[in-house]
Amino acid sequence: MLEIQGVRSGYARGADVLKGIDLKVTPGERLAIMGRNGMGKTLLAKTIMGLVKPSAGEIRLEGTPIGGMPAHRISNMGVAYVPQGREIFGDFTILENLRMGVIGKPKLGLEYLDQIYDWFPILRERQTQRAGTMSGGQMQQLAIARALIGRPKLLLLDEPSEGIQPNIVHEIAEKLSTISATEGLTVIVIEQNFEMVEILAERVAFLENGLITGESLTARLIAEPELITQNMGL
Repeated sequence: MLEIQGVRSGYARGADVLKGIDLKVTPGERLAIMGRNGMGKTLLAKTIMGLVKPSAGEIRLEGTPIGGMPAHRISNMGVAYVPQGREIFGDFTILENLRMGVIGKPKLGLEYLDQIYDWFPILRERQTQRAGTMSGGQMQQLAIARALIGRPKLLLLDEPSEGIQPNIVHEIAEKLSTISATEGLTVIVIEQNFEMVEILAERVAFLENGLITGESLTARLIAEPELITQNMGL
């Protein structure tokens, strides 16, 4: 599905934060990327999505090079990104936000809307409500739904548990796990909350100082939680 080889990237020319990322994600896999703040996790997601151009290395989606490709083209190839902070349109209604998820995708309309509402019933109930009046957990569900309505093959999530109550974190993680299993959706989640990781992810890669420094099956981390501390340099 996704292959990353030797990728270097940074926000400023000549100042790489990612220093040679190697990572492979198989179709339908759910991978978590964990690491301390400032290690380059968000930058990695933005580089995959085309929001930041890599200075070196290759990124391939189903064998096609996408490194440095414009974000809208990567989106139309089947990659969706839910950024940290969600970035919904607060003055738009829920339905208007969902419509934004298919803008620029000429082959897609709102034919997937009923499925989205089945997954996230609160959005159906409040589809005419202004998004900015929702709770943090509801906004996160909307941000995820807006990404899913575009029928992606790969979903990138950046810190989806941020600012959300634990019970809602649990609910969102379980929902995404089910969607991935039933739809064959590949998921990469950047997360520091292990409660979400243990429910959603099958495998964890640790990012430290711009490099992938270790990987583990999630089941092993649940059995040996000290490995999380060791791999995150804490």
